[in-house]
Parts: sequence; structure tokens; C-alpha cells
Amino acid sequence: MLRALYSSASGMEAQQMNMDVIANNLANVNTTGFKKSKIEFQDLLYQTTSAAGAQQGAGNQLPTGVQVGHGSRAAATSRVFTTGELTQTGERMDVAVNGDGFFEVQLPDGSRAYTRAGAFKIGPDGTVKTSEGLTVLSGFQPVPAGTTNITISGTGFVTLFGATGNTDFQLQLARFINPAGLESIGRNLYQETQSSGQAELGNPGENGFGTLEQGFLEMSNVKVVEEMVKLIMAQRAYEVNSKSIQAADENLRLSANLRR
Repeated sequence: MLRALYSSASGMEAQQMNMDVIANNLANVNTTGFKKSKIEFQDLLYQTTSAAGAQQGAGNQLPTGVQVGHGSRAAATSRVFTTGELTQTGERMDVAVNGDGFFEVQLPDGSRAYTRAGAFKIGPDGTVKTSEGLTVLSGFQPVPAGTTNITISGTGFVTLFGATGNTDFQLQLARFINPAGLESIGRNLYQETQSSGQAELGNPGENGFGTLEQGFLEMSNVKVVEEMVKLIMAQRAYEVNSKSIQAADENLRLSANLRR
């Protein structure tokens, strides 16, 4: 009965984390470039009373053993990097990645981070910035004063039109062999880890890299109906585990009252 209490408690804790992950997905349903998370569970250690195949004498063996588990726990949370819906904005500095790839940005400490949120702005010095003012790398060159128009092709070829002439340059995207291993640091940013592998750079539209869509933004890949169904399932699982605790507690009460 005590084992049932602890096993049910571990199940409630795991389902609470499950609901936390789902709630974060729903909270970011309108966050540009957001990638939903999923949680993975695993069972805990088992107590073996008798092992399968144990000798019972006279050449007899147990066909099956007796094992009782100790509940469950959250083993991992990973990002799902499917492409979200592309929404047209018409802004010339809004760029969406249609397919595989990340934009590379520079953090204040000089390190690199990666993002799918392409809502870029032009800073006072002409450098391309994120909404938080971080410098966008990925091959972007400063936009000179007097630029009248900017075009970005699907293959990342950029042309700046100005009164003194045109400037051309090529953008590049980054990708990882295991994007699920990237570390999320908030603000739509990810950093590489040993699990994700090092960033591989390449031109959009080549060798499996996604293409660029100027005037579009990639929305979150969270599907509200799907997350709501998961939330109901997590809530019911939490409730069932609480019922197991109540049942184990009732058995303990009956055992404690045997002498009365």
C-alpha cells in the first residue's frame, strides 16, 4: 500500500510536468517561429520478488516472475521542428524559412544563437537586428542610408536598391544534425549543444536547406485542438493517480482499524 502511494505520487508529478509543457505550448500559440515541445515518460525501477526462469526444484522453472514497478517519471522534453504556417505581412524585412534552417544571430557576449523568427528590423547604423536589437548574421550586410528597396529571393540572394547603385549579397542558413538537442534560451533563440552537433551553413534552397519567403512570418507550429486533447488526457491521468492514492489510503485505514 505504501508502494502504491509513492507510485501514484510519481505519476501525479509526471502528469503535472506534462500539463506544464502543454500550457507553455498553448501560451506561445501566437509566438512567431515558436516550436512546440513534447514530453517523454519512462517507468521507474522494478522490485523483483521472484525472477522468471528461477529453479523450483525437480527441473521446474518459473515461466514468469513477480515484478512490481515504482511509478513513472519524465525522461525528456524535446522540441518538434516542423514548419509552422506562413503568414503574409508585406513587410520587406519580414523573412520566413520555409523548410529546414535557422537564422544566426549574435548575443551581447559575442556568442552565437539561432532563431526561426524572421521579424527583422534595420538599426540606426544600418545593421539588421532582431526585435530585441540583436545583430542578425547569416550573411546580412549593413543597409546603407538612402536604400529605396530591398528584395530577398527564395535562394537568399539580396539586392539593395539605392540612388548611388545596387548592392548584392548572399544569405546563408544554419542547420543541425539533431535540432531536438538544441538548448532553448527563450526569446525565440536556441544555442547549439554537444547533442545538437555543430551548425552547418548553406545557401537557402540548396542541399536540403529551406527557402526564404520575403514578406512572410512563420507562426507557431502549435495546434490548439491537439494540445487541448493532450491537456484533457493529462488531467484525467492526474485524476486517476489521485484516485489510486485515495484507494491505498482507504486500505491503510482498514488495516489500522483491524483491532477495533
